[in-house]
Amino acid sequence: MKTTKIMIVGVGGQGTLLASKILGALCLGKGYDVKVSEVHGMSQRGGSVVTYVCFGDKVYSPIIDKGEADYIISFELLEAGRWVEYLSENGKIITNTQCINPMPVITGDSVYPDTVIDSMNKNGIFVDTINALEIANEMGSSKVVNLVLLGRFSKYLDFSEDEWLGVIENTVPANYLEMNVKAFKAGKNS
Repeated sequence: MKTTKIMIVGVGGQGTLLASKILGALCLGKGYDVKVSEVHGMSQRGGSVVTYVCFGDKVYSPIIDKGEADYIISFELLEAGRWVEYLSENGKIITNTQCINPMPVITGDSVYPDTVIDSMNKNGIFVDTINALEIANEMGSSKVVNLVLLGRFSKYLDFSEDEWLGVIENTVPANYLEMNVKAFKAGKNS
């Protein structure tokens, strides 16, 4: 099996690391060789965070270079645009439509671009958008955006819903499990 290369990108505090942990455990549970690498950046200050998840029969490196990602799961719209050059020719971006102002926008030195999706579409990039924040809030907490996005992303991988839910159950603390399962299912069915 060809190695599948996935980038999970977002802003510190959005739950990207839990998403990568779930995805890595899911692939490992199916018997794949899995490599996961986390790059935190300035996550404590709302900075960019990226995680690489690679799986296949044999994976030699967790690092994904420009033009190699099969999928980019973006927790924030501008992050999708920031990392798009890492997408392979036939790759797909699954992105939350949430916009979180980076520091240059907050300080007034810059303006948040409103053409991120249009620009990607004009360049022939496959973009699957979802308002994961709105769905998460409907579930009762903005903190389950990560599970909403994983639910949406689950449509692109050949794993059953039961396999996903089994890993979520083994990964998420019991007192948050019900909300996270609902968020995953809501994202999958959106």
